[in-house]
Amino acid sequence: MNKVESIVGLKDIIDRYDVFILDQWGVMHNGEEGYTAAIKCVETLYKVNKKLIIISNSSKRKHSSAVRLSDFGYRKIYFLEIMTSGEMIWQSLVNLNHDFTKKLKKNCFHIYDKSKEDGKKYLEGLEKFNFVANIEEADFILGCTLQFNTTTIDYIPLLTKAIKNKLPFVCANPDFVSIENSFGKPIICMGTIAELYKNMGGEVFILGKPSCEIYEESTKKISNIDKSKILAIGDSIHHDIVGANNFGIDSLLITSGIHHDCFDQSSPQWQSDRNKLQKFGNEPTFVCSNFNN
Repeated sequence: MNKVESIVGLKDIIDRYDVFILDQWGVMHNGEEGYTAAIKCVETLYKVNKKLIIISNSSKRKHSSAVRLSDFGYRKIYFLEIMTSGEMIWQSLVNLNHDFTKKLKKNCFHIYDKSKEDGKKYLEGLEKFNFVANIEEADFILGCTLQFNTTTIDYIPLLTKAIKNKLPFVCANPDFVSIENSFGKPIICMGTIAELYKNMGGEVFILGKPSCEIYEESTKKISNIDKSKILAIGDSIHHDIVGANNFGIDSLLITSGIHHDCFDQSSPQWQSDRNKLQKFGNEPTFVCSNFNN
């Protein structure tokens, strides 16, 4: 592979690309507020007629994600498309357009944060399924968000029962961790639980990053697509960078996100003793400390 290039800001490479695919958490905002530099960068890209697409591993529907953009300081009109893994999964459950969802039976055990309304709202339109409170009655699991203040180990008894009954696991958010508070502390996401279930021998289904399908869906509005002119920007090596590599496009890893401990933020370098991500064998095209001009 070519040597990973360190850049100071997007101005160093802006002329090389026409389309920019953006991750949300850790790049555009932290779940509570938008990053000032990122807001200005998006405005600049829009003003110079770059096409902007958001691909997020959020378990929310795309409409919900679009509505929330203004809360973080972004205008919806800036973006050609906004796609979430939650939307991809919801559409597959409704349309049964994948072999995995076609074979699902009726009874579903839904994992979601009961302290928020998002989980219940996600089920609107999924009335063909019967949502059960007892895992022993379930035919499959739909994993959206973790219950507040729970850890991976809390789900082992549930997953053990699910493995015994050979339940398929539909994961609406494949992220392992996310930056979702003003302190920048990573929190566990549903992808961690799904990965644990997979390692236990369970069958897992995702349509978010790093699956190519969410990239294909998100770029449908672009005619005569030229992948050499597309740059994906994210903070996860396992999802954003692997996803970009799978789709065949260049990528920029934001080093101040979930992998911040692997880099010197004043001058991040991919080829360094500190960077433990090198062992995974998936390299970005560029690294930068944050999403800025």
